[in-house]
Amino acid sequence: MNASGAGPPAGTGDELTAVAPQLRALRRRTGLTLEAAARAAGLSPAHLSRLETGQRQPSLPMLLALARIYGTTVSELLGETVADRDAIVRAGDMEPTRAGGWTYFQAGAPGRAMQALRVRVPYGSQGDIVRVHPGEEWVYVLRGRLRLRLGDTAHLLGPGDSAHFDSLTPHRLAAEDHDGVELLFVHTLLQSPTATLCLGPLTGELP
Repeated sequence: MNASGAGPPAGTGDELTAVAPQLRALRRRTGLTLEAAARAAGLSPAHLSRLETGQRQPSLPMLLALARIYGTTVSELLGETVADRDAIVRAGDMEPTRAGGWTYFQAGAPGRAMQALRVRVPYGSQGDIVRVHPGEEWVYVLRGRLRLRLGDTAHLLGPGDSAHFDSLTPHRLAAEDHDGVELLFVHTLLQSPTATLCLGPLTGELP
């Protein structure tokens, strides 16, 4: 597993306007020191400090890990405010947030146990990061092709294909084509009763 879970070095400061200050504010709200939070997340204090100051972009697995440590959600880490319990999300209201090279659009009500996001994954971004964390994930390919490795098995998913799996299964996600891939992504911290993998129709398995 990639120990840092970090994406490439930060791009423009605007991309991290919401993310970096939230990371620091939420850590302080929980009363954790930089050293204690970094240890819980499997990071060095220097690396977490760089995330909090916008010098590095957190990847999705890192956001998930920090959300668990701080007792919050990825939505709040991305700067989303808690709205009504039942929410309709209009396409025109989806503001993009960039972190770790990926672009996220809030696709569900923030502050809920189930996180729903629309995600754009550029080619070559975070493809070497192995993710392992509690919970379940469901991904649905909207556009492009997704290279998904689950444990020792690799799959190629095209538009309309989906995967539903236990997040403790080591997994990697990467865009297969230079145009990138766009996904619907749903994550919950609830652990599935079994680690059985459930895949939707696949375009084929990779060797």
